[in-house]
Amino acid sequence: MDSKIPFEQVVQHHGPTVWRVCRGLLRSQHDAEDAWAETFAAGLKAWPDLPGTTTVEAWLVAVARHKAIDVARGNARRATPSEPGEGRSGGPNCSATSESAEETVLRDVNAELLWAAVHQLPERQRLAVIHHHLGGLPYREVAALVGGTEAAVRRAAADGLRSLRRQRNELMERER
Repeated sequence: MDSKIPFEQVVQHHGPTVWRVCRGLLRSQHDAEDAWAETFAAGLKAWPDLPGTTTVEAWLVAVARHKAIDVARGNARRATPSEPGEGRSGGPNCSATSESAEETVLRDVNAELLWAAVHQLPERQRLAVIHHHLGGLPYREVAALVGGTEAAVRRAAADGLRSLRRQRNELMERER
């Protein structure tokens, strides 16, 4: 097991993917941050005993999915007030930029609109888009995670993207 890379490098390399999965599965940025942190806490604990043949990204995405479900279940058991600044899109480990205040607000609004649109997709489409397009998993692995065939997952992802494009185009038409 000494040949494994340090877990810190795993977090740096796979952190953005895990963030996109957590943010895609959970409506609240705060909840996504919790699931992200819990994913890597569980990952750190399991890292020394993880077989060398494991596909780390797929394993982390599966852990993130379970942690996101845990967070959502925890929220269902208690009422949670909405938080100011909930629409922030950066997530853990995102570096600051030299954006103007207007650019930051516009980016956050656009990101929040995208997340809202993703959350409105039917469940199979939403999961296919999140795991394949945001999480980077191959369709075969997404099918194993969510159930069904590779072809069905591919179709669900395509339908989900088509719906997101249609919503974007409708929004752009209204703004003209």
